[in-house]
Amino acid sequence: MRVPVDWLREYVAVPPDATGEAIAAALVAVGLEEEGLHTGGVTGPLVVGRVLTREPEPQKNGKTINWCTVDVGDANGTGEPQGIVCGAHNFEAGDFVVVILPGGVLTTPQGPLRVSARKTYGHVSAGMICSERELGLGDDHDGILVLTRRFAGDDEALARLVPGTDALPLLGLDRETVEVNVTPDRGYCFSVRGVAREYGHATGAEFTDPALALAARAPEPTDGGFPVELRDDAPIRDRDGCDRYVARVVRGIDVSAPTPRWMATRLTEAGMRPISLPVDVTNYVMLGLGQPLHAFDLERLEAPIVVRRARAGEKITTLDDAARALDTGDLLITDRGGERPVAIAGVMGGAETEVGASTRDVLIEAAHFEPVSVARSARRHKLPSEASRRFERGVDPQLAAAAAQLAVDLLVEHGGGVADPEVTDVGSPRAAAPITMALGFPGRIVGIAYEPDEVTSILVSIGCAVDRDGDEIVVTPPSWRPDLTTAEDLVEEVARIHGYDRIPSVLPTPPGGAGLTHAQRVRRVVAGTLAGQGLSEVWGAPFVGADRYAALGLDVDAELARSVRLANPLSDEQPLMRTRLLATMVDALRRNVARGSRDVGIFELGLVVDLEGEQRSAPTEDVGVRPSDEVLSAIRAAVPAQPRHVGFLLAGDRDRAGWWGAGRGADVSDVLEIVRALGDALAVQLSTTADTAPPFHPGRCARVTLVDGTLVGHVGELHPKVVATLGLPARTVGGELDLDVLTRAAEPTVQARTLVTFPMAQSDVALVVDEPVPAAAVESALRAGAGETLESVALFDVYRGDQVGEGRKSLAYRLTFRAPDRTLTTDEVSALRDAAAASAGSAVGAVQRT
Repeated sequence: MRVPVDWLREYVAVPPDATGEAIAAALVAVGLEEEGLHTGGVTGPLVVGRVLTREPEPQKNGKTINWCTVDVGDANGTGEPQGIVCGAHNFEAGDFVVVILPGGVLTTPQGPLRVSARKTYGHVSAGMICSERELGLGDDHDGILVLTRRFAGDDEALARLVPGTDALPLLGLDRETVEVNVTPDRGYCFSVRGVAREYGHATGAEFTDPALALAARAPEPTDGGFPVELRDDAPIRDRDGCDRYVARVVRGIDVSAPTPRWMATRLTEAGMRPISLPVDVTNYVMLGLGQPLHAFDLERLEAPIVVRRARAGEKITTLDDAARALDTGDLLITDRGGERPVAIAGVMGGAETEVGASTRDVLIEAAHFEPVSVARSARRHKLPSEASRRFERGVDPQLAAAAAQLAVDLLVEHGGGVADPEVTDVGSPRAAAPITMALGFPGRIVGIAYEPDEVTSILVSIGCAVDRDGDEIVVTPPSWRPDLTTAEDLVEEVARIHGYDRIPSVLPTPPGGAGLTHAQRVRRVVAGTLAGQGLSEVWGAPFVGADRYAALGLDVDAELARSVRLANPLSDEQPLMRTRLLATMVDALRRNVARGSRDVGIFELGLVVDLEGEQRSAPTEDVGVRPSDEVLSAIRAAVPAQPRHVGFLLAGDRDRAGWWGAGRGADVSDVLEIVRALGDALAVQLSTTADTAPPFHPGRCARVTLVDGTLVGHVGELHPKVVATLGLPARTVGGELDLDVLTRAAEPTVQARTLVTFPMAQSDVALVVDEPVPAAAVESALRAGAGETLESVALFDVYRGDQVGEGRKSLAYRLTFRAPDRTLTTDEVSALRDAAAASAGSAVGAVQRT
C-alpha cells in the first residue's frame, strides 16, 4: 500500500518536520513493514526557465528542431542563458517552462536517465526542456509543459515563476510516498485511513477518523431509493454473501470533466493511473477510506438490483472485455429483478453497465461482501483487482454510507452532478462477537507483566469496547477489525501497541527429546551424500503439462491417470501435479546450461503424486474450528499418495580437463556410483540390473532394487530423443529413486562391527557367461556361494573375443576373504573361490575360464 505523506497528514497529526523515513520507521514499530520510499522520480537541478528565443531549424531528415536560449537565473552558476535543443513546438518565447540542467536525473521505464550537456543537431544542448510525461506528471509526451498555462488562474503559483526557482516543490515532485507491506490479517491498512490510525498508535499523534464526519452528513435511508434485494441461497460459513448494500444516485454528471489535479496527483502517487472523473472518484474513496465502490451507468441499469449467486451456465462480459463463464459459487450483482448479471460482486463490473462517454447519471454502489466469496471468485476467474484485494481481507461493514457520501460529494463538486435525496441502504451486518479474556492472559503469553489498566487502555485505543468484570474483561472488537476473534488475537494487539521492542530477548532452554526422526535423518544423509558427490541441490515448482510426459517418452495416458489436475492452476500450460521429479528437474538443468554452466550436477528431494483411481475433491471447513472426524476422514481420503523421491541429473564433464590431462564426460557409470554411494551411506544393499524404462536409453538403463526385489527406481542415460526434444546437453545422465522405500529399508541404527586384524586373502576368478547375463547377477551368485568370510567382490576385467566364442563374455572378479578368528590358508581360500564359482555356474550358467 502506497501512502502519500500529504494525504496521511489530513487524517493524523504528522509533525511538519517528519520525513517519509521517520514515518516508515514509526509504522514498522506497529507491524507494518516498510517496502520503500518514493518521491517524484526526479533528481535536480530541476528549475523554472523562461524561454528567451526559439529559432526553428529544419533538418535533412525532414524534422524541425528548435534552438532555444532559456533564462535559468543563477541555477547554472553563471547567470548566462542556457542553450537547449528542443523538438517540441507548443511553446513560444516568453513562456515559463521546466528545465532539467546537466547532472539531473529523470526516471524512465528503461531506468534512470542522467542529463548531460551533449552536442546534437550542430549545437551543444546544455539540459532539457521537459514534458509532463518526462516528469511523471501526465501522459503528454509530445508537448512541453508550459507553466503559465498549467497554473493559469493560480496567482500564488504564478508569482513563484521566477527563472532559476527550484521546480521540484512547485510541481510537487518533492512529495514523499511511504509504501508498506500489509499482512493478510490487517486489511484495514489497505487505506490511508487505516495507516493513519496505525501511525497514531505508533507515535501518539491525534487521529481524526474521516468516516465519522462523512457518516454524520450521510442522509438516512429512504423508501424511494433505487430498489435493491439481497438474496443468497448458498451462504458460506453461515454468512450471506452480501449483508449490506448502499446505493446513491447522482444525476447530470459531466463525465468529461477533468479530474482535479490534486486528486490525480494523489492517485498517481498511490500507484493508480487517473482515467476519468467517475472512475478516479471511486478509486480515490477506496484508497482513502478502504471501501471499494462501483459506479453503474444508471441509464443502462434496470431496476431492481438483486444480489444473488450465479446460476449454472450464466455468463458475463467484464470490464476487461473478457467473456466469463460463471460458477454457482460466484456472488453476482444483477438487474432486471435478478435476470441479468452486471457485476461479479467485489471483483469486477460488467461491460453492459459501464460508465462511458455518454453517461450522465450514475449509481454508486457501496456494499459489504463476504470475504471468502470474493476471494474464491477472484481466483476462479484469475481476476485479482484492487477491490477484491480489500474485500477478501475484510472491509469495515459500517463504512459503506460514509464512503458513498464522499463519492457523491466529489461528483457533485467536480462533475457538476446533483444527488438524489433518496438513499438505499439495505441489510444489517452481523455484529462482532464479544471476546472474554483474563487480564493476566497477555502477560502469561508474552512474558511481560502488563498492568490491567494498561491492557484495557491499549484495547480501547485500537477501537475495542471493553467491559471489566473483576479479573476478566469482555472485549467487543471494532467493525474494521474482523481479524480479532480470539483472546490470542487480543494478546497480539497488546504486545504490538505496547511495543515489540520492549519484549525481552530470552534464549529458551531446549527441551529434551529424540531429535530428528528416522526419515529426517535419512533425508539429511542422502542430501549430504549427493552434495559430497559434487551435486547442487535445486527446487522446482511441482507443476507440469501433459506435453512434458510426451517429451520424456512416457505413456501419456498412464501418467495422466496417476496425475492430479489442479482446479485453479497458476498456468493453463501446467495444470498437473508432477508424478516424477525428472519431469521438472530438466527445466533447472536446461536453465543452468543456458546461463553458461557447461558442467552441471543437480539433485532434488521432493514429493510427487501417485493417484490411484478417480480424483476426488476434499471438503472445506471454516478455519479456527476442528473439523469432525467424518470430515477429516473425507479430506484424507481425497488426498492422493505423495511419495518422496530423490532425483539427480549430470551433464557435461564429470572429470574436468586441466594440466593434469583430458576430462571425462558424465556417463552411466557415474549415476551407478551415486547409487552405490547412497546405499553405503544408508547401509542398504542395492542391486542394479539392466532394464528398459523411459526416459532412459534402452541400452544404458539400470533398474535399482533392494535385495528382496523391491523396486527403488531407475538410473541411466536419457534417451537421445528426450535430450533433443527438451534441448538438453548430449549424453545427459540421471536417475530417480523412491526415498520412502530407502527410508523403510535403512536401519534406524547401524551397529558397529568389531575390527578384524587378521590378514585378508584374495583370489581371482574368471567366469564365461552368455552375453545377456548381467554382471550384477554373476556378482550376486558369487556372494551367495562364497560364504560368510567373503569381504568384497570387485569386477576388474571384461573380455569378449575368439577365446570365449561369439555371444559369450568373460568376467573377471577379485574375491577378498577375511576370517574374524584366524588367518585363512591357501587351501581354504581356493575352496571358497571354487564354491563361489560353482554357485555362479548353477545360478547363471557360468563356466570357469582356464
